[in-house]
Amino acid sequence: MNAILSVESLTTSLSSGVAIVDDLSFFIRSGETFALLGESGCGKSMTALSLMRLLPDGVRNSGGTLRLENHELLCMSEREMRSVRGGNMAMIFQEPGLSLNPVMTVGEQIAEVLALHDRSLPKPDTTTHITELLDQVGIPDAARRAQEYPFQLSGGMKQRIMIAMALAGRPKLLIADEPTTALDVTIQAQVLQLLRETQGKSGMAMLLITHDLGVVAENAHQIGVMYAGHIVEQSSREQLFAKPLHPYTKKLFAALPSVQRAGQVLAAIPGSVPSLNNLPSGCRFAPRCDQAWALCHEQMPAWTKVVDGGVRCHLYANNDGHVAKTGLSSLPHEESGCPTRPQHSALDNAQNSPLLKVDGLKVYFPIKKGLLQRVAGEVKAVDGVSLEIAAGRTVALVGESGCGKTTAGKALLQLLKPTAGSVSFAGNELVGLGEQALRIQRAGMQMVFQDPYASLNPKMRVAEILQEGMDALSIGKGADERQLRIDALLDKVGLSAAAKWRYPHEFSGGQRQRIAIARALAVEPRLLICDEPTSALDVSVQAQILNLMRSLQQELGLGYLFITHNLAVVDYMADEVCVMYLGRIVERGTAAEVLRTPKHPYTQALLSAVPRIDGAGRELIKLEGELPSPARPPQGCHFAPRCPHVMALCGQYPSSHTAGGTHRVSCHLFG
Repeated sequence: MNAILSVESLTTSLSSGVAIVDDLSFFIRSGETFALLGESGCGKSMTALSLMRLLPDGVRNSGGTLRLENHELLCMSEREMRSVRGGNMAMIFQEPGLSLNPVMTVGEQIAEVLALHDRSLPKPDTTTHITELLDQVGIPDAARRAQEYPFQLSGGMKQRIMIAMALAGRPKLLIADEPTTALDVTIQAQVLQLLRETQGKSGMAMLLITHDLGVVAENAHQIGVMYAGHIVEQSSREQLFAKPLHPYTKKLFAALPSVQRAGQVLAAIPGSVPSLNNLPSGCRFAPRCDQAWALCHEQMPAWTKVVDGGVRCHLYANNDGHVAKTGLSSLPHEESGCPTRPQHSALDNAQNSPLLKVDGLKVYFPIKKGLLQRVAGEVKAVDGVSLEIAAGRTVALVGESGCGKTTAGKALLQLLKPTAGSVSFAGNELVGLGEQALRIQRAGMQMVFQDPYASLNPKMRVAEILQEGMDALSIGKGADERQLRIDALLDKVGLSAAAKWRYPHEFSGGQRQRIAIARALAVEPRLLICDEPTSALDVSVQAQILNLMRSLQQELGLGYLFITHNLAVVDYMADEVCVMYLGRIVERGTAAEVLRTPKHPYTQALLSAVPRIDGAGRELIKLEGELPSPARPPQGCHFAPRCPHVMALCGQYPSSHTAGGTHRVSCHLFG
């Protein structure tokens, strides 16, 4: 089978001569997916920009060949490349909010692609084709959404718009840079299924850039593991997941959270990816490798062919096509079954009374219309939520975007005023408290927001951001002690002490998230409300943060409300799980009860959509449509319009029923 894309010895350099992408070689056949794995800063996105010839100022392609079918892209003029981009090759960018034109409607932007690259389409059919594309990527009410602007759409919807635009030109090569990061697992599964179907019909080749090993396991044919500008291991999916060879690859796998590792310290990779201006001598991974010896620090390892791929490591320094006998074992197999989660015996007394108790919490937003702005309705963002969090325990709140998780978290801190209900923290009622009394109570409750860039003051250095809370609450004795605390906090979240003199814009997304976590911890809270705290992090940094949060919980008895759509993290971190749908909790129980024996059809659909790295097959439960608007919730059971088991009784909202133990579910199937 002929290759759609052939990359040989591709090198991309700064004007100073420093190589950002160094001697990359791989190819992608028709209908195949090649996945690039690696931490932030390894050069994955720069590889994608090199292929598209969209390099920023001061960066240039300095060597190698790049062929798309019979065309040598590096020899093309910019005018010729414009006819290739969006047509023969297209890209889904990592930041859809920055890639969409804010002054053009969604439909106009897709029509622009069709006009440039699909001239065979009759003009009257353009609108119909745009609607079909939006419908394919799971945009509800596609005809109306085509008339909207990007600012009117959620992050997940903007990502799907980018995917629709990329597919509009019927590309032979699709470059997907973190295409599902902003999506819920249900939409992620739908989008990945669409890409696989498109590949099957058109033979499209795909370069998939992601840090989600589950997505790679279910979609990639060939995999390249990238580190500091090099591909350090390359093989088939079957080979890599059965027996990863490079120490870096093995550490990425060991850093994955799972229920089997609950209570254990995750194998975080020490240090960080080296700066391109200060690359180590010899192997670039040697400073972080626990198997490095003198040769690794002196000499760059050569590329060694192994089995059906290759590896760049001195541990495999033979060229006979077999793995060197280094004593390295393959990825350890997880034990079957569900081990008992660790007991918090030291905190038993504290758990007798909950740290946080929420009863019947409601947050409604008025809908105002007309010149006089009269209230014409309500958006029921949170509609009667009740939960408890004990000291030293973690409660996970899961559900699709728009179900009210973040609104509930903000209402607990009284950042949003509840419409009704009770929120009690350490025995003190928060609803209705005056501003001064509320400020005192908030000292014990902190929130890690989903978007660290929006929640960090861009005009303040990191040291000022972390010290602000300490000054306000008189934590630490004097400026010197607070500076020492800042250094210790930065070290705990995987940043150097020198980082405190820099501004937020000088950090990557993952680094900004670590700063946000350090800021929350700076005031010694008793409860943390974590809104997607690891969504922007690589698995290695995620492991550092989860290890940190677990150790702090065990040491200080912290309670966590963990708002997330990453069910692998929930499996590892949570003691209890609450599943939220359209403002209400539809299922709750221990992590084992909810994740191992889900009862509600919505929970079952969520779990069926989670990609798995073990290769085990799963039957995807596809949900029709999208989360209804909380301004117009369906009559009766809110999930009924999407439920595969809907019946006449669902015209009434179900009460909560016991499903055994502490497991409760709001569904007529268990009434």
